Amino acid sequence: MKHVLLGAVVALLAIAGAFRIPCTAHADAPDTIAKAVADPTRPKDDRDADAIRLPAQTLAFAGVKPGMIVGELYPCGGYFSRMISDVIGPGGKDYGLETTRWKGCAEADQKVIDEGHRNFSFVAAPFGEFTAPEKFDLFWITQNYHDLHIKEYGNVDMAAFNRKVFDSLKPGGVYFILDHQAAGNLTDDEIAKVHRIAKAQLIAEVEAAGFKLADEGHFLNRPGDDHTRSIFDKDIRGKTDQYALEFVKP
Repeated sequence: MKHVLLGAVVALLAIAGAFRIPCTAHADAPDTIAKAVADPTRPKDDRDADAIRLPAQTLAFAGVKPGMIVGELYPCGGYFSRMISDVIGPGGKDYGLETTRWKGCAEADQKVIDEGHRNFSFVAAPFGEFTAPEKFDLFWITQNYHDLHIKEYGNVDMAAFNRKVFDSLKPGGVYFILDHQAAGNLTDDEIAKVHRIAKAQLIAEVEAAGFKLADEGHFLNRPGDDHTRSIFDKDIRGKTDQYALEFVKP
């Protein structure tokens, strides 16, 4: 899902029971993460979306730490970029692997830099392509892996893409993916209609590149979601059932 659209997500009425971890719980996150999430200079739209996106839990699960080298696919808008930048600190780097396909992303990413996040940079490339300026500790994709299957955006060879991610990481590096659950394996055309991908389908694709599934985060599981509906349906938008997966390069 395009991050430029997330500013419109104002549906903050998710029932607390839909979350495995309360949306206000920062106590279990490292201080660096808690401070990054609480930063009052973050855009208001971003802070308003925290209740449904659970950034503290997301950053902690992905293992973001000071000094890390991060490759962040399609940061468009910088919702996570600002927080990743704050957590990794001056000794780390967050490389925004942006696409030329979506309008306004470069301008939105530049704003993150202009605000003072000097360890964040970005380069835009055709959809599904990226360059790793150096080996990453962490390759990050939130809510965009399914987009790589959508032919309207670009014809991406998913096997080749995941192998390239594998090659871009240091040994022991983490490939972190968060996405919307689907009702079983879908064709690319079906994915384009609902903007979802089944967890099992994603795991099979990523492990085929040589990765090993190391952990799963349940903090955005929402059992009441109808996996057959588009994530853009107005009464479920922002409240979909999502999974977080951590793969490791052996």
